[in-house]
Amino acid sequence: MKKKISLLLLVFVLAATCLAGCGGSTEKATLNYDEATLQSYSENIVQSFSQMSDDNFELLKEESEFASNSRLLQAGLPIQCEDFRTMIEAWQNATKEYGAYVEHGDWQIEATDKDVTLTTTADFENKQTELVFVFDEKLNMTSLTVDVHYTIGQILEKAGLNTLLGMGTVFAVLIFISLIISLFKFIPAIEAKFKNKNKVEVAAQAPVSRPAPVQTAVVTDDTELIAVITAAIAASEGTSSDGFIVRSIKRRKTNKWN
Repeated sequence: MKKKISLLLLVFVLAATCLAGCGGSTEKATLNYDEATLQSYSENIVQSFSQMSDDNFELLKEESEFASNSRLLQAGLPIQCEDFRTMIEAWQNATKEYGAYVEHGDWQIEATDKDVTLTTTADFENKQTELVFVFDEKLNMTSLTVDVHYTIGQILEKAGLNTLLGMGTVFAVLIFISLIISLFKFIPAIEAKFKNKNKVEVAAQAPVSRPAPVQTAVVTDDTELIAVITAAIAASEGTSSDGFIVRSIKRRKTNKWN
């Protein structure tokens, strides 16, 4: 009996050891960093940017890469020139949209095996935001983002406005399509009107035929003609024209078949 109890205890110990080993293996490895140092870098950037004017920002963006890297190295900030200029742009955009910087709260830090992120709530004149600094695996500061911090009520309000805007757009499109469809019934009348107009124009352009001139036959007085012929015959025969009788000759229609 004691041997069975001992075996059971041994099995439980081995099982607990295996579970502990499995649990330890699921933990993700993170970068080794000094929290105070990273917070110091972030504080330095926030304080410097909050005291600079737009002219100073423009001078920093226009200086050469070598001069910018040298300045950052002297200041003890692990930032590359291009990343530093991107941070300046992000800060300027935030101040233009949300007003001047006022203050920020405590830093929250999150680390993975690839980067470290520092986040804090920052108040600007017109908006509450979140400042987010990201450090790469070599603990170089790579980016600064200024995100608007929305409350649950603001999120719901924004979602409701977006829904109303979307529904309004859909209804407007449907009404517009309905109006277009309702105008289709006028298309046949418009086509008929244009066809009639074209017919009238063609008829107006057609030349008007003029009546052919009537040829009037020249009628000669038969009496005069007879007198002339009679006189000519009498003169040729040397006789008087009193004895001549002029008769009209009518041509009789003959039958072709006879």
